[in-house]
Order: sequence, then structure tokens, then C-alpha cells
Amino acid sequence: MSKTKMLLLLLLAVGLIAASVVKISAQSTEGASAITIRKIDKQVVLYTIVRGSYAKAGMESGMLYARAATKQMAPQGPSCFVYLNNPQKTSTEHWLTEVRIPVGAEALKNAGSLGDMTDVKEVPAMEVAVAVKPEGVADSSSIYRDLEHWIFKNGYVADDGPSEKFLTNAQTGKYEQMKSEIMIPVVKVLPL
Repeated sequence: MSKTKMLLLLLLAVGLIAASVVKISAQSTEGASAITIRKIDKQVVLYTIVRGSYAKAGMESGMLYARAATKQMAPQGPSCFVYLNNPQKTSTEHWLTEVRIPVGAEALKNAGSLGDMTDVKEVPAMEVAVAVKPEGVADSSSIYRDLEHWIFKNGYVADDGPSEKFLTNAQTGKYEQMKSEIMIPVVKVLPL
């Protein structure tokens, strides 16, 4: 299989995951911002892997902040959900979400001591394509479609699965009330 076909298949697979991350509703994405490329520096994160619905992952986010406080790990930014599988091909009880909160580098001393599904790690620097999901939007599937189209049209390919950084309180349990940044790691495709 040629490199071009492999890259297109990877883009399609990531697109299927991203387009189905959130339940579909009748809300529009009016007010969504332009898509940009952003460099994200490497960072240390406290994370836990949650199996089940995204609502369960939201509850775990609050518990992760509490764990950070008990271990004297000062959060250094908003929580982020990294979607690890395709919810259209996996039943809800088996969805996997990595909930992350950025913490200081000194938190690495706790690595390996926090449990089976919770730990501290360093996430490498990366470039991401970013689109904002504004408050009031319950269905972000069109934002994901626009983001995927933009990535392809602008000579990039997805390098990993999608994530969502919550800019408003992710613990409310009401996705439509949250503003977030939807991000897909990308690499620039060189002309053949």
C-alpha cells in the first residue's frame, strides 16, 4: 500500500472517531471560531483512564483535581479529554477516555505510585489543529467534520486521536454549557 493511501486511511479512521465523540442533537455550531494550527509545548499531566460514558469521565475530572490537591500537585490549566476509541464501533460501557490535567514537572516524582489507571506522565510537544466549540452547542459533530476537512485541505494529516480541552467548568455535566477547544494532532504532509 502506498504512503498516500496509508495517510488517507489514517485520516479517515481519525475522522470517524472524532465525528462521533459527542451525542447528536439539534443544536447548531453557529459562533464556532476559525481553525488554526497551534504548537503545544511538552507538558506533565496527571491523568486517569475512564471506561464508560463521557458523563462518567466528567465526574472523574473532579476527582482528579481532588487527587492532585492531596498529592500537592498544583493544576496548571484546564482539564482535557483524550478520546481513545471510536464510540460508533464500541458500546458505551467500553468507551475509553483519558482525562488529563496539566501539573508541574515536580509531579513526576509521583509517577507509578497513583494506582492502576491513574498516573503522571510527560506528553511530548506537538502541533494540533484547533477549533473552538462555543457554549450553547450540544452537538460538536459538524465542528469535527469542519476540522477534518480543513486538515486535509491544508496539507496536513492527523497524527493521533482527537482531544478536547474544556475552557469552562467540565464538572457541570452539561456539555452544551461548556466552551472547549477541539484538537487533533497533525503533521504536515510533504509533496510527493
